Amino acid sequence: MTNRKPNLNMEIVKGIEKAIGLSFVPEKEDDSKTFAPIDVMDYIYGILHTPSYREKYKEFLKIDFPRVPYPKSADNFWTIGKLGTELRGLHLMEKSTTLSKLITKYPIDGDNIVDKIRYDDGKVYINKEQYFADVPSEVWDFYIGGYKVADKWLKDRKGTALSFDDILHYQRIIKSLAETIRVMAELDKLAK
Repeated sequence: MTNRKPNLNMEIVKGIEKAIGLSFVPEKEDDSKTFAPIDVMDYIYGILHTPSYREKYKEFLKIDFPRVPYPKSADNFWTIGKLGTELRGLHLMEKSTTLSKLITKYPIDGDNIVDKIRYDDGKVYINKEQYFADVPSEVWDFYIGGYKVADKWLKDRKGTALSFDDILHYQRIIKSLAETIRVMAELDKLAK
């Protein structure tokens, strides 16, 4: 087994150790008295998806590396980290029971060709007849990196026929976005 060396600033790691009263280890252990690089990553991922943090630092996030605050306590570190882990899984679209519980339907048979995309009252039309039903407006309007994910994914497929797997993948994207919005709201409550 090779020993991996974490690519972390050890001064910052020492600051986290001091803030939360736990010891850093280079590999994840089943020990509540230690934390590992993946725990740091998930904490940072959680912080970077906190709406109040994103609003407060939005100008800095556009031009510079974000400043991530030290955790307030071990509980704070683990709680935010757990939500960061959940977000990471959602964004990587890892197999999970959460993403398999779809919230949308694709009720109309047809050629599945993406033509004119529009959102109307919970329906995302891909052409005149076919649509994804039960898409929440907050999911349709959710931006990541300057574009609406639910819209852009379809626009990138304009003129092509969606396969069964494409349709299922799009429904999983919608579910992932809905869950992201839910987790971000939980993170925001922790920030207050």
